Formats: sequence, structure tokens, C-alpha cells
Amino acid sequence: MTMSTALLTDHYELTMLQAALRSGAAHRRAVFEVFARHLPGGRRYGVVAGTGRVLDELERFRFGDEELTFLREHRVVDEATLAFLADYRFSGTICGYPEGELYFPASPILVVEGTFAEAVLLETLILSILNHDCAIASAASRMANAAGKRPLIEMGSRRTHEDAAVAAARAAYLAGFASTSNLMAGHRYGIPTAGTAAHAFTLLHDSERAAFEAQIASLGPGTTLLVDTYDVAEAVRTAVELAGPTLGAVRIDSGDLAAAAQEVREQLDALGAFDTRILVTSDLDEYAIAALAAAPVDGYGVGTSLVTGSGVPTAALVYKLVARETASGELEPVAKRSVGKPSRGGRKDAYRLLDDSGHAETELITTGGPAPAGGVPLLHDLVRDGKVVGRESLDEARERHRRAVATLPLEALHLGRGYAAIPTEFA
Repeated sequence: MTMSTALLTDHYELTMLQAALRSGAAHRRAVFEVFARHLPGGRRYGVVAGTGRVLDELERFRFGDEELTFLREHRVVDEATLAFLADYRFSGTICGYPEGELYFPASPILVVEGTFAEAVLLETLILSILNHDCAIASAASRMANAAGKRPLIEMGSRRTHEDAAVAAARAAYLAGFASTSNLMAGHRYGIPTAGTAAHAFTLLHDSERAAFEAQIASLGPGTTLLVDTYDVAEAVRTAVELAGPTLGAVRIDSGDLAAAAQEVREQLDALGAFDTRILVTSDLDEYAIAALAAAPVDGYGVGTSLVTGSGVPTAALVYKLVARETASGELEPVAKRSVGKPSRGGRKDAYRLLDDSGHAETELITTGGPAPAGGVPLLHDLVRDGKVVGRESLDEARERHRRAVATLPLEALHLGRGYAAIPTEFA
């Protein structure tokens, strides 16, 4: 049975619907826009992620008997609204920045057009997905930039909600991580999975030697042995003795990682294990990864910091009504004027302007008129007349992100707090 996503929403979405049905405004055309007023955490750019998940969840946004019974028994809405919900199907249009693309303050990364009744119900679902996934992908991209060509393993499943773990693995892979420890992410999205053993495996056995023997017998000499349960130097000696110089890798999970990696590299080389890789874990974030750039490290495992957005667990995205149909049938701009939370009215288009060297120069947001010369259009059709038309593979999004980051000016990759890498201009 396909589980409905219709109740993954806030109570007030339905009470607004009920009141709008009563006033007669529910069937007016409306345009909603998802954007961030600023990039939280002093980030230089954001990464669009979660759009594919939005499309999947939209197709399951249906009010069946179970959902309607709940709403009726809890008196959330009246019978007229329940009748509307029973037949609910989004029949409008959604366009947006494709996954993997970069965004900046005010970038209209998703534009939802339909009747007010159809579009308002999607607010909470859309924001809950995009705020999470964009935050994770933005953090992951910074980590990937800091890691350079060294691979990153996402391993944060035990540090977040079980469903969030799968979404985080997807967003991390999109933004440059090489693999995940989460098997559901591998099953659902085809992400490569990786993992060998934790400290518990070593502690279970009568000795570290016995643990290593068992792991090598089971997984082969190309496995990764965890060497910091007791004494690192002794563990490395035992590992090479048992696996031979073809030992795949050793993992260090504690202490001064840079110093430990240097000592282990020297020891491995002295033992003839020149090709044995060194993987490091232990509460890494982009700053710790950058600090290890000169260390003889071959890969990183990142958990807690990744799945919490490295201190920025939300992308600060909002879903705002920017245009509505008037009584005469015209579509007019509308916007909030509240202090500190202004918005710009009107249905928008977005373009990325590049300089002569192909680097991003300006994010140009327009409310009409021809496309600017040389401007790269950023809004693409995702849903047309209620049908998903913009679904793509995760690998396509991953490759798009790689190309997009390559267009950033060098200062955009700095980890320190700062302003957006390129300005947003309106025309």
C-alpha cells in the first residue's frame, strides 16, 4: 500500500483552505515561490537538493478514507472542505532550479502555480523537504570542497531520525560524497554503500588479534581495520602481519588525527604496506577536513556534522504568495511588507550571468521581459498540468552540482563567514 503524504502538513493549511472555500477565493489562480531571504551561517552559496523527493511525495499527496476520517473525527475542517479534499489532485504547474544547482538570496528555487486551494496545501510538505535537504547538501558541498579529491563517506545515520538519515545520505551524495553507510539510501537511490566494523567488534573478541583475524577471514585482506581501540601502533603492526602488505585500509577514530595519520603512514611504509590507505573519522566537519589537507589521509567519514547541516540544520527557505488572480481575472503581484520579512511580488524568472571566463557573476531575477543576453535560465519545468515532467536521476544532479561549483569565483570556496559569492539583482 502506498502511504499518503497528505497529513505531512500543518493544521493551518487546512483551516485557510476552509475559509477560502467559504469566501470564494479558493479557486483564484495563485503563484507561490520558495526562496531564502539570506544564506544562513554566513555561507557563500546554497545547494538545491530535495526536488526529486518533492516530486515523489507530490504524487502521493492524496486524502484517502483514513486521512479524511482523522480530519472529521478531530473536527479539523468542515464537511464541505472534506468533500474538496476527497477529490484533491494538484493540477497546476511547478518549475524550479534543478537539483544540484546553486542558489543565492532571493533565488526563486521553486515556483508553484495553480489555484490557491491546490497550491497552499503543498507549503509544509515542500518546505520540510527542501529546508532539510538543501541544508545538508550545502554543508556537504563545503566538505567536498575541503576534501579535494579525497573521498567522503556519509555515516550519520545514528545521529538523526531514521527517515532523515536516508534523505541526508541522498543530499550528501548529490553534493559530492562518494558513498554512505546507510543501506536504505543504497537500496532506494542507488548510492554506493560502505562499512566494515566498529569498536564493538574488536571488544567482542578475546584479543585485537583475534578480531582482526576474524574480519580478514570473512572480508579479505582488502578490508578496513579499525586500529584505535587500544594501542594504535600495536594494532597497525598486527594488521599488516595478518593481512600482509595488501591490507586495504586502516581507520583512525580518535585523538589528534593529523599526528596519528602521519605516524601511521610512516609505520605502514616501514612495514611495506605502501598502498594501504588511511581513513579518518571522529566528529569531522569542513573545518577539520580542511585542517587535515596536508596530512597523509586518503578519505574521511563524516557523521554528526553532516546530518545536522554542520551547524546550519535549515536552509531558511520560505514559501510565499507572490501573485494572485483579481476579481477581473488578471494576475497581480502581492508581497508582504512586514518589518524584517519583506518579499517581492510578481511571477519571476531567474538567470545566471557569467563573465567572459565562464564564472558566475550575477543572479538576475526578472518579473517579465525578454531573457537577458547570455543569461543561463535557471527555472525548468518540473510539473505541468499536474503531471511530473522534470524527474531526473541522482547522478545527473550530482554531475550538475560538480559543474556548477566549478563556475564559482574562488572566494566562494572560503569556509569563513561572508557574503553571498555573487550578488542578486532584480530587473
